Amino acid sequence: MAILVTGGTGFIGSHTVIELMQADYDVVILDNLCNSSLNILPRLHHILGKDVAFYKGDIRDRSLLKKIFASHPIDTVMHFAGLKAVGESTQLPVKYYDNNVVGSLILAEEMAAAGVFNIVFSSSATVYGDPERMPITENMPVGGTTNPYGTSKYMVERILADIQKADPRWSVILLRYFNPVGAHKSGLIGEHPNGIPNNLLPYICQVASGKLPYLSIFGDDYPTPDGTGVRDYIHVVDLANGHLKAMQAKSCLSGVHTFNLGTGNGYSVLDMIKAFEQASGLSVPYQIKSRRPGDIATCFADPSFTHQQTGWQAQHDLHKMMVDAWRWQSQNSDGYTN
Repeated sequence: MAILVTGGTGFIGSHTVIELMQADYDVVILDNLCNSSLNILPRLHHILGKDVAFYKGDIRDRSLLKKIFASHPIDTVMHFAGLKAVGESTQLPVKYYDNNVVGSLILAEEMAAAGVFNIVFSSSATVYGDPERMPITENMPVGGTTNPYGTSKYMVERILADIQKADPRWSVILLRYFNPVGAHKSGLIGEHPNGIPNNLLPYICQVASGKLPYLSIFGDDYPTPDGTGVRDYIHVVDLANGHLKAMQAKSCLSGVHTFNLGTGNGYSVLDMIKAFEQASGLSVPYQIKSRRPGDIATCFADPSFTHQQTGWQAQHDLHKMMVDAWRWQSQNSDGYTN
């Protein structure tokens, strides 16, 4: 049997493809390349020693989905495809709801039509909104989201849960990510967003490499130790491994299975800058700007339930995240274009 990975050439998807194939699963990638590059495929081949089946296209394309399900013995779908910038989502909500929500609904319909009832969904800690306490556990309230990106993830969670309730053949695994960073140890794949980065560490890396003049820190007046936002940063390889472990533990098991994927440690923006400077030996100039709409002060996970249910826990520390991120950036200043 094979696993369909939507968004499989993206940052998290590509690292998960490696974890899956190194565990001897057959993988098929579907990606529209809106925030990734076709040039990642030969790099995946270099790491894995074999090709990965790839389709260029959109999850909203029913005919393409039908073709993929007819051509491959798909057993499980790992669903990463989605737009993911919090700030952009507040400016372009329709685009986010169309891509993330409508796309997921079409995917679920075509899965069921093909007799595929196992899905692992790439959700987000943003579904918790602005939590009343830390750390965040899976049973805390969701839905009080502060931006359309988070709302789109919450809506898809609800849609998949309702589908599963109506048809117990479904196994729905909801993985609520915290903040993925780092890169594969080979330095061959990593995060390279199109345009100015929305995520912190790629932004830091591009400033350090001279591609951008300075880092913008959005807010230094939050109720945190140094006034900057605190997040739970997790190495992308740990995150990818979490998908494998969750699938192995709960796929084909009827129900909705919800897990946090985080380290349980919170780091501020200034903590991240200092850690990067120590790992790289470079300085990162920054400027304080006003808060971004939709951002919250603090967000970090309690990952103990995930460990109890799946055996997974993060292995990479903050220094390793920084070393791997800088190796990727310093060796691939133009991302996948060379």
